[in-house]
Amino acid sequence: MQHFAGKTVLVTGAGSGLGRAIALAFAAEGASVVAAGRTAASLEETAALIEAAGGTAAAITADVTDSGLLRDLVHATVTRFGSLDIAVNNAGILRGTVPAAEIGEEDWDAVLRTNVTGVWLAMKHQIAHMKDNGGGVIVNISSNLGAHLRIPNAAAYITSKAAVSALTRAAALDHIHQGIRINAVSPGACAAPMSLRPGETEADRTERVKSENPLGRVASAEEVAAAVLHLASPMAGAMVGTDLVIDSGSSA
Repeated sequence: MQHFAGKTVLVTGAGSGLGRAIALAFAAEGASVVAAGRTAASLEETAALIEAAGGTAAAITADVTDSGLLRDLVHATVTRFGSLDIAVNNAGILRGTVPAAEIGEEDWDAVLRTNVTGVWLAMKHQIAHMKDNGGGVIVNISSNLGAHLRIPNAAAYITSKAAVSALTRAAALDHIHQGIRINAVSPGACAAPMSLRPGETEADRTERVKSENPLGRVASAEEVAAAVLHLASPMAGAMVGTDLVIDSGSSA
């Protein structure tokens, strides 16, 4: 069965890693998928992978820090596929991996602008459409770093993702009465480029995490994507403001 047949799904940050895995997973379940992000070439690759597997996709460039582009992204999605039923706000960056007082102001601003304001702006325009068109579902990608776990030398990222977790819950309460169900997924390290340390290979990461988390391995991008699909599905219809942590037990 294709559980999302007839649905249109918008995924930001869909050009690689977790965002691409989420886009592929929704397409495999029958959704028409808009892969959005800043780099046209990687988005086109995601769309091509979906289409090669028999799915339906479009690649649209947009920067989540630009409100006008996000408004246009929602409009383009609806124009192309007729609706916007589900949005996954995945775009995010990691910068300023030094002690808190040594973070450059430019890095701090960039992380907060992309990871927090970008999610808020995306929801702002997604909700504006959904509330007038029968509701919808939004899943924000947060992190186990933030509300659930802290580590040294990641203060900007931790602050931004704690804010995403709080923003998700607040927005969920504000908009559930409009038929818009909002939740978050908070992955730990997963099999995506962002979890690699500088100079680290995937094999190096595999060895490192054997002793770093209770499960002894990182989650696959597909495992995280499966959680996103669950939250977006009718089976999770009573889940409102949930922040679902998938981190191999790191923050247990």
